[in-house]
Amino acid sequence: MTNAAVSPAAGELADDLIGIDVAKAKFDWNIHGSSVSHSAGNDPAGFDALWLDLRERRIKLIVVEATGGLEQPLIGFLVGQGLPVARVNPRAARDFARSQGHLAKTDAIDAKALSHYAHTLAHKADQTGVRFEPVSEQIEALQVLVVRRRQLLDMRTAELNRRAGAMRVLRKSIDAVILTLNQQIAALNDDIGRHLKEHFKELDGRLESIQGVGQNTCAAMIAFMPELGQVNNRRAAKLAGLAPLNNDSGKQRGKRSIWGGRSLVRCALYMATLTAIQHNAVIKAFYARLVSAGKPKKVAMTACAHKLLRILNAMARTGQTWNPEIHGLPA
Repeated sequence: MTNAAVSPAAGELADDLIGIDVAKAKFDWNIHGSSVSHSAGNDPAGFDALWLDLRERRIKLIVVEATGGLEQPLIGFLVGQGLPVARVNPRAARDFARSQGHLAKTDAIDAKALSHYAHTLAHKADQTGVRFEPVSEQIEALQVLVVRRRQLLDMRTAELNRRAGAMRVLRKSIDAVILTLNQQIAALNDDIGRHLKEHFKELDGRLESIQGVGQNTCAAMIAFMPELGQVNNRRAAKLAGLAPLNNDSGKQRGKRSIWGGRSLVRCALYMATLTAIQHNAVIKAFYARLVSAGKPKKVAMTACAHKLLRILNAMARTGQTWNPEIHGLPA
C-alpha cells in the first residue's frame, strides 16, 4: 500500500506536505508525491533557498526529524515564516520509513520518507501534539542550562566509574577532572536558581512547596514540559512517558509498561519520587499502600511518580500551593 498525493480539484492549489532531513552541514527536503529531493546548506543562505521553493505553495505540514539540536535554527526560521511544522522523534521516523519500504538510508531517501510521514500525520483524526509549538526565550534558555547540567552529571559519573578501576598513577588526573566538574555543576545550579527566580518565581515557588520536589525537578518540568497545567492528566502522563501502554494481541493480554516520552522529565520525577516516598507524608503513604497490596516496588515507584505528576499538573493549573488535605486524596 502506498501513500498517494490527493489530486486537487480543477483550479485549486494542492496542500503540500514536506519532509526535511537535517544534517550538520546541509539539509534535504522532499515534497510529498515528488520523486526528487532537493538539498541546501544548513545556514541562512540554505534557509532562503528552501523558502524560495516553498513560499508560493500552500503548505499543510512540514515534518523535520529531531537531530540533536541541529534542526533548531531551521525550525525557528520556518515557524517565523508562519509555516506549520512537526518535529518528530528519529526512532519513530525510522520505523515509519521501514514500514513504507525505505530500507536503504540516504539523506534524500530520508527526506522522502519524512514527506510520507507528513502525509500520515496531517491526516490524523487527533491533531493534538502534532505541530511544533515554539517556547519563550526564557524557557529555551532554561532548557539549555538543564541539558548542560545533565551532560556534566553524565561526565562526572563516567569519571567516577573510571576512578574505581584506575591505577593509582591515574587517580590524580581523574580527581582533578572530577573537581572541575563539581565546580561547573555547582555554578550551573546557581545559574538555574537565578533564572528560575528571575523568570518563573511564582511557579517555581508553588511547585517547590511539595516535599521532595526541589530546584532541579522544577527546572526540568518548567523547561521540558511547558504544557504543565494546560493539558489533562492522561496527556501529561504520555508526554512524560509515565502512561502504562497496552501490549495485547488477540486474546492475549500482555503486561502494561511505560516507555517513550520526555526522558529528562521522567528522570526528574523519579528522583523527586525517591525523596518524596521518604519525606512526603502523602506520597509515602501511597507507596506503602501499594507495596502492602503486593505491587512490586518498581511498579509502586512508577505509580508514585505518576501521582506526583498529576499533583504538579493540578497545582500549575489552579495556582494552589501544596496542600496535603487536597493533594492527598486517593489516586
